[in-house]
Amino acid sequence: MTSAIPPTTAVVLPGTGSDEVFVRSVFSGPLRALGVRLLTPPPPPGDRLADGYLTELDRLSGEHGPLLVGGISFGAHLSAEWAVRNPGRCTGLLAALPAWNGPAGRAPASLAARLSADLVAGNGVDGALAKSSDGVPDWLSTELGRAWRRHGEGLVASLRTAASHPAPSLEDLKGLDVPAGIGACVDDPIHPVEVARVWADALPRAEVGESTLTALGADRESLGRATVLAWLKARKR
Repeated sequence: MTSAIPPTTAVVLPGTGSDEVFVRSVFSGPLRALGVRLLTPPPPPGDRLADGYLTELDRLSGEHGPLLVGGISFGAHLSAEWAVRNPGRCTGLLAALPAWNGPAGRAPASLAARLSADLVAGNGVDGALAKSSDGVPDWLSTELGRAWRRHGEGLVASLRTAASHPAPSLEDLKGLDVPAGIGACVDDPIHPVEVARVWADALPRAEVGESTLTALGADRESLGRATVLAWLKARKR
């Protein structure tokens, strides 16, 4: 299987309020198994989150050539946005847990990011984490505790930037003719599996790989494997 993959550099971006540590835990193993080099740039601070990542993708493409791009949640949106703008510089898309298409509207992930921003603004990071921990699985609480603290003073602006930034429209996705693996957790109400399926229907060469949040809690790579396997299937189309 690995011999069928030409030398490839992947750049994968984290979701809202997350970080490159989580991205590596999800994707490093599955991509390493294919001989794909993984780059995981840290989040640009504050309201530079979206523009900073798009600029970084430009820079990395100039340095490494055409990229396999991807991300988790908001990172999936940004990587797809960059790919739509730069089809000649993109060899494929790894989009895990896309949360909406087009304007955010009242998408659950956008509302959750806005609520988190308000909690942090009113209570500080530690206070917001304490208020957000009820009913949250221990693994997710641990991930948020690390990542939110690493964002520092820019966290509120980062969350609000992600909550309001449009995802690619379905019309945009229809024009992106590269192999695309779309990863979904079927039990995730914040990133509905229906969104992943709509993205896959719009993209010319896409497959959906499904897992669960329960599996993700036990094994971070479960989401990465589902997404990468979907990409491998899409490459055959």
